[in-house]
Amino acid sequence: FLSILSYSFLSIKSGMGAKSSYRSLPLVPPFEELLHRLKAKQEQNRKLCGRAYCTKYTDYIYVNEIGELVKPGYLTQHFPYILEKNGLRKIRYHDLRHSCASLLYANGVSLKEIQEWLGHSDISTTSNIYTHLYFISKVASANAILGVYPSA
Repeated sequence: FLSILSYSFLSIKSGMGAKSSYRSLPLVPPFEELLHRLKAKQEQNRKLCGRAYCTKYTDYIYVNEIGELVKPGYLTQHFPYILEKNGLRKIRYHDLRHSCASLLYANGVSLKEIQEWLGHSDISTTSNIYTHLYFISKVASANAILGVYPSA
C-alpha cells in the first residue's frame, strides 16, 4: 500500500516484468477495507501457525491459511464453480477484464485512462481489443446530432 494524502494506492506487478506490468491503482474505500481485512486474517493465521507459517509471500495479498502463495490457475479453474453456485451465466474469467473496461468507458473514462488501468503498454492494444467501445461512442455521437437537427 502507498498512501498519498487521503488516497490509498495499490502497487501491482503483473506479467513477466515489462515496464507496463508495474502500476499503481487508487483504492476506493470498500476495496481498501477488504484488503486490510485480508491482511489482518493473514496475521491471525501467522500467529496461529507459528513457525509452520510460510513467510516467503508476506508481500502478497492472496495466500492460503499457512501463507503459501495461491497459484493464479486456482482462480481461473474455480471461477466456473463460483458462477454456478451463485446462479450466474458461464463466462471466462478473463471476460471480467473486458467487463471492467466496458463499464469504465460507459461511465466516461477515456481509452487512455483505461489503457493505464489495464496496464497495456500501447493505447492501440486497448482500442483494438475494445473496438466495440468505439461503436458505442459513435452511436452516442450520431444521437447527439438529433438535438440540433431541425424536425419536420
